[in-house]
Amino acid sequence: MQSPQLARLLDDHRPQGPVETADHARALPLVGAPDAWDRATALHFTASALILHPPTRRVLLRWHVRQQAWLQVGGHGDPGETLPLDIALREGREETGLTDLTPWPDAALAHLVVVPVPANAVEPAHEHVDLRFLLATDTPEQARPENPDAPLEWLTLDEARLRTTEENLRATLDRAARTLA
Repeated sequence: MQSPQLARLLDDHRPQGPVETADHARALPLVGAPDAWDRATALHFTASALILHPPTRRVLLRWHVRQQAWLQVGGHGDPGETLPLDIALREGREETGLTDLTPWPDAALAHLVVVPVPANAVEPAHEHVDLRFLLATDTPEQARPENPDAPLEWLTLDEARLRTTEENLRATLDRAARTLA
């Protein structure tokens, strides 16, 4: 059973543009599904975050080996987890070592994106309904990668736009830029 917080989060979110509107419409039926966070399903929720240091207007990107791309932090809920912001915060702490992460400027959903995930030796092709938040830190110098294969890099918004290969992350970066303005 899904939490009322997930339903409220999606109800309160206002998609921007036709792609996010279509993605939002695909996400809504998952809200009541018992396997909405189950990575074995063809379409399931994930939660992620773009970590910001507002005073310097920098963002933290992480190298993702499987995707071979610089992306935001995030991932799947652990068994029993159904609160997207809590998942994004946990993933952010685990992947960066930053312990002071807080929703910024508030706990609202910043972006909803359906992301295709190609098959690999362990999983068939599937899709993530990625629920993206903005998180802030006051201690950017304390960021540490969780392992040597997943380096982190603080970048300006323009540098991050150039570094990533993902258009959907560029859209998230644009939303962060408007919030930081």
